[in-house]
Amino acid sequence: MPEPLRWMLLFHQLPARPAYLRVKVRRQLQSLGAVALKHSVYALPASEEATEDFQWMVRQIEGAGGEATVVEAGLVEGLSDEEVRARFRAERDEDYGTLAGEVRAALASPQEEGSARLARFRSRLEEIQSLDFFRAPGRAMVEDLLATLEARLLPIQEAGPLGSLEAFRARTWVTRQGIHVDRIACAWLIRRFVDPEARLRFVDPKTYRHRRGEQRFDMTEGEFTHEGGRCSFETFLHRLGLAAPGLRPLAELIHDVDLKDRRFQRPETEGFARVIQGVALRHTSDEDRLTAGSVVLDAFLEALARSQT
Repeated sequence: MPEPLRWMLLFHQLPARPAYLRVKVRRQLQSLGAVALKHSVYALPASEEATEDFQWMVRQIEGAGGEATVVEAGLVEGLSDEEVRARFRAERDEDYGTLAGEVRAALASPQEEGSARLARFRSRLEEIQSLDFFRAPGRAMVEDLLATLEARLLPIQEAGPLGSLEAFRARTWVTRQGIHVDRIACAWLIRRFVDPEARLRFVDPKTYRHRRGEQRFDMTEGEFTHEGGRCSFETFLHRLGLAAPGLRPLAELIHDVDLKDRRFQRPETEGFARVIQGVALRHTSDEDRLTAGSVVLDAFLEALARSQT
């Protein structure tokens, strides 16, 4: 069994007036990422920072004439740790969903002040991530949407085919953690068609520092990423000259799911998107997502290759 979690709990009672105080306190608690367990009981995962945040809230509440107490505790009866974690994920998924809608709107509209909007979106994503204590699944979708928006804003630099695959064997391949459709497919493609023994690293782009010899894909300044209207998977096919049966229609599925521009509109697209979404929801580990996603991609490749014959 996993180790029981420790929680910081804030119990508070507010005066009836002023009426706006309840709204103010609720918004302040939300800005800390705290989740309501009861009407006047809020929780954060136990940490020094959480203790300081709740102590600051106690001073705010008492200064307004209310009462507040902070307790560090473990859950014994009633709510379980996993149920509380689910509440945290649901709160952050709501935030991620709101941001995803804004990014989709930006993708669908002319890109005046595009770079400024992208910077604001990334700043908002960082704010949500700082409160995402249990890796809500909605984060991956926002990161993919922002990568798509960034690719559209960058000048198109059309790179030609690179030739032999030999130069790309025994390499370390790096991409952003929280892999979704394009990154799952690229990692699968590398291991199946480029180098079965390839080493893969899934990194936090905010802290990653490029090492000599590493090949980056589907990330800023990557050697293989979105270019010329292609998703990263299509870039691999183009630049490495990969043309096995089924790869081209598979790339069309991946393109439409990743870029959401409905360029190819293959009949399998919706079903493929649902299955990949299920893989991401069932697995939080990138290696597990790759393992499960590889089974899906193998199956689709086989079916699409047969339909071409």
